[in-house]
Amino acid sequence: MSHKIIKSNRVPDAIGPYSQAVCYGNLLFCSGQIALDPHTMHVVDGGIREQTIQVMENIKSLLEDAGSSMDRLLKCSIFLASMDDFAVVNEIYGSYVQSSKPARETMAVRTLPKNVLIEISATAYI
Repeated sequence: MSHKIIKSNRVPDAIGPYSQAVCYGNLLFCSGQIALDPHTMHVVDGGIREQTIQVMENIKSLLEDAGSSMDRLLKCSIFLASMDDFAVVNEIYGSYVQSSKPARETMAVRTLPKNVLIEISATAYI
């Protein structure tokens, strides 16, 4: 079995030496998404609420372009600049994964790329 690199025009380009997502068999491994607007490649204005929505929209678009969906999420990893944002992130994240309820971990990290407040990576099936 070989892997396939996934490239979507609806999510931000990779800002380093990695792929937006990689498919292996029927599993889809999505690189971490940060709050970049895919059209401008700038961090969206606002705070944790706006950044979380952008991240979730990026993940949703990436999954759809790869032939999957939010309903097929298996696992997400959430990285936060501050655990003080957990409740807001949990509320928004929950609204996107109501039916799939993927496995998840959430951790606080010292810094994230472009000094964003949140990054989320995801694994789904196709």
